[in-house]
Amino acid sequence: MVARTSLKIDTPVIRAAPLRLGVNIDHVATLRNARGGLHPDPLRAAHLAIEGGADGITAHLREDRRHISDTDITRLKNELTRPLNLEMAATDEMLQIALRHVPNACCLVPERREERTTEGGLDVRGAAKTLKPLIAKLRDAGIRVSLFIEPDLKTIEAAAAVGADIVELHTGRYCNLALEHDAVGVAKELERHAAAARAAASAGLEVHAGHGLTYNTVKPVSRMPEIVELNIGHFLIGEAIFGGLSGAVRRMRVLMDEARDELPRAGRPA
Repeated sequence: MVARTSLKIDTPVIRAAPLRLGVNIDHVATLRNARGGLHPDPLRAAHLAIEGGADGITAHLREDRRHISDTDITRLKNELTRPLNLEMAATDEMLQIALRHVPNACCLVPERREERTTEGGLDVRGAAKTLKPLIAKLRDAGIRVSLFIEPDLKTIEAAAAVGADIVELHTGRYCNLALEHDAVGVAKELERHAAAARAAASAGLEVHAGHGLTYNTVKPVSRMPEIVELNIGHFLIGEAIFGGLSGAVRRMRVLMDEARDELPRAGRPA
């Protein structure tokens, strides 16, 4: 009798897409502007963030120029070794600035003069008539367009309809609930984000997330396989005071990668 030889067929291992980290340097400019002059320099901060593992740099040019300045944008665009994501209001002034500098991406955000930071997502449905032609002009210039939104399914539908390439899910409420140790609220909010991420990916949108993320809150969001980029700023700049910016970014990068590696892999039991 001839012994049968069993063939071993290796199942390909497919991981979720790598998770990118964008570092927002606005608050370096806030500190500089508090005293005036040139120090600390946001461009130097950008280079240090990249040294620590950042895949891109985010800067918000506000209408009142409270932190990042026009000169900062020029220097960042001319000297960065990684993609620049320009956060901006959906106004004609900001459109012209974006078309002049042509960053890798523009993230359209709501903006109110009296707010300390961006307080919520963009009202895409209410502003669709304004957003659609503005988005078309940015895309025609080769700029990828992201919309900063709440994790809301109808808003995701509207984002796809107005021609966005990307949605960035506003994680602020989740992070606030985590600070309050509201386990039930955190679980509900994470499920809302997971559902929104799935819906956005199904609609053909690239999915990012950000706002308020810390070392303690980044892992659950990083485990959502549809999310391919996180944008984090204030927390990292704050941590930089105690241990340097490159080190703070490096630690965040490690936590993100650890969380991504915990995801089930195709062909393997979860």
